[in-house]
Amino acid sequence: MATDTTSDTGNIPPNEPLYVNGEAELDDIVAENDVVLTDFYADWCGPCRMLEPIVENLAENTDATVAKVDVDANQQLAAAYGVRGVPTLVLFVGGEQVEQIVGVQGEEELRTLIESYTE
Repeated sequence: MATDTTSDTGNIPPNEPLYVNGEAELDDIVAENDVVLTDFYADWCGPCRMLEPIVENLAENTDATVAKVDVDANQQLAAAYGVRGVPTLVLFVGGEQVEQIVGVQGEEELRTLIESYTE
C-alpha cells in the first residue's frame, strides 16, 4: 500500500505558475502555501519574457508555489506591493513577504533563494 508522504506538509505546490487576478486571489494563494514566489510581469516587457521559462522551471522543480501577476491588469495589486518596475519577484514565506527582487535573475540564484526557505 502506498503511503501519502505529503499529508503532513500541507498542500502540494502546483507544478506550473498560477495566474493571479486580484488581491484576494493572491492573498488566498499566499495563505494556503508555505512558500510563494510571485512574478509581477507585463506582456510587453522583454526582460519579463526572458524570465518566464525560469519561473516555469522553478514552479515545476522546487517546493515553492509560483504565482504570476500581470501588472497592467492588476495595477492596484502591483502598487500595494510597491512594484515600480517589471519584472519584480516577491517571495512570501508563511504568509509574510520576505524578499523583493527587481529585474531578471538567474535560475540558480532564485532556486537557492527558494531552497533557503523550503529546506
